[in-house]
Amino acid sequence: MDVDTRLLRSFLAVAEEGSLTRAAERVFVSQPALTKQVRQLETLLGVRLFDRSRAGMALTGPGRELARLAPRVLTAWEDALRATHTAQRQAARVLRVGFLASAANEATQEIVAAFARRRPGWRTELRQAAWSNPSAGLATGDVDAALLRLPFPGQDALRVEPLFSEPRWIALPSTHRLAACDTIAFRDLWDEPFVAAPADTGSWRDHWLAADEREGHPVRIGAVTEQPDDWLNAIANGYGIALAPRSAARFYARPGVVYRPVTGVSPTQVGVAWAPADDHHPVVQDFVHCCLDTARPT
Repeated sequence: MDVDTRLLRSFLAVAEEGSLTRAAERVFVSQPALTKQVRQLETLLGVRLFDRSRAGMALTGPGRELARLAPRVLTAWEDALRATHTAQRQAARVLRVGFLASAANEATQEIVAAFARRRPGWRTELRQAAWSNPSAGLATGDVDAALLRLPFPGQDALRVEPLFSEPRWIALPSTHRLAACDTIAFRDLWDEPFVAAPADTGSWRDHWLAADEREGHPVRIGAVTEQPDDWLNAIANGYGIALAPRSAARFYARPGVVYRPVTGVSPTQVGVAWAPADDHHPVVQDFVHCCLDTARPT
């Protein structure tokens, strides 16, 4: 019998959280999708894994046994994948680096150049991810390191070094009533519709909505996007406004969208992240040191 490891991860999330809602946030899927995955696993195994009630999801006897043994299966599979990818990148001399949007801003090219000097013959392969993948493939092992906006979901399970911070600004349609202001108070924007990342990105979406900096004021969602181009189009077309790093004014300038400083919100950070298993991998650590030496302010 073949079982998708994704189903095992979903099962373990529900087993550990005891709640479909919390587990769905943890594995970045919708609650209906997670429910479907659990039922699919139960069908494949031919056993009931959970007793469902209003109080939550309680493991059955078979469920407890699977919860005890499944982590070993997943760890062995992850070790096998990592060893395979390590052998591949060693042979090809390619370091895969995931990133979102503008990565480490203007420092990105300097980091890549510094790594090439430190590791002659090696090449950095930059892989851009959608905002629906806030770890840029690092959490799933698709890349060896990543340049990311902090915080992001799953950050506690990875190694992260902050590189620098920058203010969050507001991106507005050029026709917006506040577009001509030099600076805007975030409080004045609370009732505006916002362009948001997909709901299953959890804390990532909340950070870019500044959900915890509204004094309990509810967020209005005008549009949901996953890519910078769609994000810009939604703003330019008046579907909503959006918080963005100050550097977005340089990297994502376009007609119909203006960027303004906003007060009343905390800054955002850029960091380099890698898997704990690569704490002593010389090539990954060389890249991390290049990031720290190049991007951190002196």
